[in-house]
Amino acid sequence: MKIEGSIEEVVFRNPDNGYSVIVLDRSGVPLTCVGIFGNIIEGEYVELIGDMVNNEKYGRQFAVKSVKSSRPNTLEGIERYLSSGLIRGIGPVTAHLIVEKFKLDTLDIIEFAPERLAEVKGVSTTKAQAISEAFNEIKNMQKAVMFLQEYDISTHMAVKIFNTYQDRTIDIVSFNPYKLIEDIDGVGFLTADKIAKSMGIASNSEFRIRAGILHILKDSSEKSGNTCLPITRLKEESKKLLNIEDYEMLYKSAIDSLIIDGSVKALQKNKIAVIMLSKFYYLEQSIAKNINLLLIGDNGIDNDIDEEINTFQQLNKITFHEDQLKAIKTAIKENVSIITGGPGTGKTTIVKCILYLLKRYTSKICLLAPTGRAAKRLSESCNWEASTIHRALEVNFKDEKNSLFFYNEKNKLPAKVVILDEVSMVDVQLMSSLLKALSKDCKLILVGDKDQLPSVGAGNVLHDLLKSEIIKSVCLTQIYRQDEKSLIVKNAHAINNGEMPDLSNKSNDFFFENQKDSDSVLQTVVELVTNRLPNYLNVDPTSIQVLAPMKTGVCGVNNLNRKLQELLNPQSFAKREINLEINCYREGDKVMQIVNNYDIEWQRKNGMLVEKGKGVFNGDVGYIEEISQAGEIKVKFDDDRVCVYPRSDIFELTVAYATTIHKSQGSEFDAVVIPLVAGSPQILTRNLLYTAVTRAKKMVVLVGTKYNVLRMVNNNYTAMRYSMLTELIMEQKKNTEFLFK
Repeated sequence: MKIEGSIEEVVFRNPDNGYSVIVLDRSGVPLTCVGIFGNIIEGEYVELIGDMVNNEKYGRQFAVKSVKSSRPNTLEGIERYLSSGLIRGIGPVTAHLIVEKFKLDTLDIIEFAPERLAEVKGVSTTKAQAISEAFNEIKNMQKAVMFLQEYDISTHMAVKIFNTYQDRTIDIVSFNPYKLIEDIDGVGFLTADKIAKSMGIASNSEFRIRAGILHILKDSSEKSGNTCLPITRLKEESKKLLNIEDYEMLYKSAIDSLIIDGSVKALQKNKIAVIMLSKFYYLEQSIAKNINLLLIGDNGIDNDIDEEINTFQQLNKITFHEDQLKAIKTAIKENVSIITGGPGTGKTTIVKCILYLLKRYTSKICLLAPTGRAAKRLSESCNWEASTIHRALEVNFKDEKNSLFFYNEKNKLPAKVVILDEVSMVDVQLMSSLLKALSKDCKLILVGDKDQLPSVGAGNVLHDLLKSEIIKSVCLTQIYRQDEKSLIVKNAHAINNGEMPDLSNKSNDFFFENQKDSDSVLQTVVELVTNRLPNYLNVDPTSIQVLAPMKTGVCGVNNLNRKLQELLNPQSFAKREINLEINCYREGDKVMQIVNNYDIEWQRKNGMLVEKGKGVFNGDVGYIEEISQAGEIKVKFDDDRVCVYPRSDIFELTVAYATTIHKSQGSEFDAVVIPLVAGSPQILTRNLLYTAVTRAKKMVVLVGTKYNVLRMVNNNYTAMRYSMLTELIMEQKKNTEFLFK
């Protein structure tokens, strides 16, 4: 639907993303319009495309999809346009005098003969030039946004592109639309390819082939966690994507070009040629370098600690197993060490003992975990303040010329010991940032479960560190934390060993609900979460987490969230909501952050003080406290941080009554409900089920058939993650040994 009119009033505008609420004058009839606008000015004449909607709270509105602006064509419109405050140097009085002087020629004078503005009282030659420059900035943006909208690019994305390229936008996009993929987050190959085709760029253009190769590498890192790909696989996938003849020669030429300009690196892994995005090469190279530097540091403690360990055992009324003692002594003695083990093997108790011992040598001990929930759990278990890696490093600001974190290679973290839990969750980017911030005399102790799923982000850090064998590691296998009536730990280890878990329902914390079809599984899961388990455990239903293997399908995360939301947080006139195709976001909803946002600001009340900071990260869980009239969403996270999201950033959040098992890594819940239905063997794997079960503290309920449980237990498929970290560590080890001989 298309409508036209002049902007009578700008009710609300978010300057960061252009989301606005305006009143449009349509021949004397006002209409509220909401959406993403470029620079808008009261009095400006616009053509809007969108849909008429009925908002429950605010009535009839026009939801804007695209905006095309033109100059105001009346004296009143021109004066309102100039006096809106958007053009620097012109206020209401000056606007009136300019329009009174030049009438309908006013805007032409400002654009083409700005020196004549000096004829107006109070406008100097310098001010006239400044007014003209400000006017042309707005004009350039509007021109660029309209140009991009012709290629079905949203206004929000068009503004984002203009903010990157400024007045070079049209030239850059016209010459090589594929450059958008490299420079603009959110622009993928298909979008750039569509623009290129409409511009007549040939399908065998080197621009297109380069972009296709980069897209395959980037997509592989985001969806499969790979930091590199074998060159033969890269060729096959890019050939399928690009679909052009005589690809062999074109592909080789494009790869050579990408290597020469530094976009990618060509390396060898087990005598196989691989290609890496340069970004991941430098991240893994940085990890390799800094791990080797820590290993040759002087931060081990050779003192006899047997007596102190005995004292700890007496105080805590425990007796360590031989492997646990080995893990403790290794962590104390070595500069860098790794402790791995499944649930119930005593990892947390070992960390408590290590803290007890190290506190005698230094107070500068930093206890870290990848997520807020994991950090909170660690802090409570060890009675020592723990924080997320992001919080410890202190998010600075995202800028090409500056570090993402306050603590970095030039400004070291003031810690003598860093103990990092749940290390299997840490991707190459975060590990690189942490290691850069550690001084060479810092002791590093890595703790995790090597059998958990790898990180959501790119890389396979824990696996690669263990594979390199240059770090002393201890693997704990003996189970200690096991109540006679408890099956969570026992069944988790059974699953990990490829054995069928006990599904007899004779324990007090592990249950199996036999349901044959997807609809019955769905109905049972919903009944468990909304009624049966809250009554049995005497807990709030939102503290029970549904962990599903898949996003789609009857028992997928998307459908489960819709059903659970209907019952746990139903629609109400008292609650504002934003209804989108996949998610409906409603005040009171449980939500999860699904991407890292280093720029968003947050506040946290601490008594009378208000702590401020930046950054919300993938996996953070909270609740929607408020949705404003303009569509801003106020979220309070588990660690009491409060953030306000503009409507344009709403897709960074997802409703989270149910979440994928991958997204649950590092979190622990009182109770988890796991729907198990038929699906791809590449998804329904043993370590996926193992990860889901180990997320529960008090109760696990599996819903499905024993056959599907058995299929997962027997399926030891692990998708290979391609990375170069192990090889780079070994190469760096040789260089380090040579330098420090």
